Order: sequence, then structure tokens, then C-alpha cells
Amino acid sequence: MNTLWMFPGQGSQRQGMLSTTALSLRKQVTELTGIKLEDTDQGYMDSVQIQLSILILQLSQVDEMKATGWQPNLVAGHSLGVFAAAYAAGVIKTTDAIKIVALRAKEMQNAYPKGYGMGVIVGLLRNEVAAIVDSEFDEKAPVYVSNQNSQLQVTISGNIAGIKQILEKAKQKGAQKAKLLRVPVPSHSPLMRGVAKELTDALGKIQLQKPTCIYLADYNGHATRSVEEVAYDLGNNLAYPVYWDVMMDVAKEYLMDSAVEFSPGHVMTGLLKTKLPDMRTISMADMGLDDAKFLLT
Repeated sequence: MNTLWMFPGQGSQRQGMLSTTALSLRKQVTELTGIKLEDTDQGYMDSVQIQLSILILQLSQVDEMKATGWQPNLVAGHSLGVFAAAYAAGVIKTTDAIKIVALRAKEMQNAYPKGYGMGVIVGLLRNEVAAIVDSEFDEKAPVYVSNQNSQLQVTISGNIAGIKQILEKAKQKGAQKAKLLRVPVPSHSPLMRGVAKELTDALGKIQLQKPTCIYLADYNGHATRSVEEVAYDLGNNLAYPVYWDVMMDVAKEYLMDSAVEFSPGHVMTGLLKTKLPDMRTISMADMGLDDAKFLLT
């Protein structure tokens, strides 16, 4: 069996999602960072809480899957999900992942504490969205084209006022959907270069291992088994668009026959199904470990 493990980022967090997560992981977060995870709607108004909670939720599920004997052939993380993907590939240790993600979240929040975020446009091609962004660009309210989730699903990142203007223009151009995302920072744009440098410096101080499987990188969409390229992706993907659509095309070339999406949510499964409708997919957010094992078997 050739299996892809997919790890989503922010956006699908929900109250109570850590209810079955190993208590030891929650304690580790507090011991390493001084942060007590709340797992509440109020807590998930904070980017640091969101990122650390999603990270340990995914790490816990990886541990559970591996404990039953399953291993990935390919891993792909979307934005924050790159850290769980790297963990699943044996590149980074639990403690280092927690420390780096805590730094990532804090630096992102400090860089743009308010007035910035992301939006999504569905139904227009990337070049059509880019044309709108270019025509409306304002240095006082900058907006950039960011992630390519599918051929007709593109995100934009930047100033909220500028994003709202672009979303309205996209609707006028025929977009099926154009809305703000639940991401309070301008991720995957040049605005995050300063944060990327801080992460790169921090990653340079920890020991990373060569991946045990194929790793699909956000920043260029390519497949790699190089620890240097994985490290670059972990540190710098915030300053680049996530080329998820390309990543799934590359995964297809490896003749995978099943895909597992780790919690929270099932957005990645939906995107994959539009590209590979006959693919066997398993969403951990919708079923327990026993059900997932049964379907894989």
C-alpha cells in the first residue's frame, strides 16, 4: 500500500478537539513554553493556542498510527502542518517541534498583532486573482497572492482592508466564493520574511534527521528526501505561497492508493477528491483510530 499522510494548518480548529489527545503532550507544552492550552473557543482566538494545539493533536495521532504498525510513504503538511509532517517523517523530535512552533506562533503574532490576515477566492484562476491584486495594490494596505490550494482555489494575504477590497473585486469578476479566513496574520507572503529568518536561525540550532519517507515541500511543491530541503521548508514556508495543488500532482506520480488526513477538519480530503475522485481517503477528524485502521486494511 502506498499511503500519503496529510496535515492541515489553521482554520478548522474547534473547542474540545484535544479531548482524546495524550495528556503527556499537553503537559510537555506547558513545561517547555509556559503556555497552558485551553482547548476552548475563547482560547482559539489566540494564534499561539491554535498552533500549539493543532501541532500536539497531530503528533498524538501520528504516534497512535505508528504504534499500530502504519508508516507513511509520503507526507505533506499545509503551512503549520509541515511540522507534523516532518515529525511523521522522523525529521524532528517532539520537544523541538513544540519549541519551534511556539516561537513561530509568537513571532507571527508579534509581527502583525492586528489588522492583517488572509482571504480565500474560489472560482478564479491564479493569474486572474493576481491581475486583481496587481491592479488594486496599495503600499499602505498591501495584499499578495499566496496559497494555491487547487486550480480554482487561491488565497490572498495582507492588510484586512485591502483583502476586503480584493474579495469584492473577485466577486464582481465571477468568483464563486470570496471570504476572509480564520487566520489572523498575513501568512505565506513577503510580509513574513522577518519571521522566516527567526525560524531559520532557531532551526539551525537543533538536530534534524534525514526523512524516512518522501516529504512534499510547501515552498516549491517538490518531493524531497533531503534534510536540508525539509529544514528550509520548515523555516521559510511562511514567506512563500503553499503550492498544495502542485504537491498533490507530485503525490499522484508516486502512484499512491490511499491518503490519511490528520485532524482537525477534512479540507485536504475535499481538495484531493476533486483531483483524484477514486482515491481511498481517510479523515481522522471524522472517525476513530480503529475505524481508520480498518479502512486502511
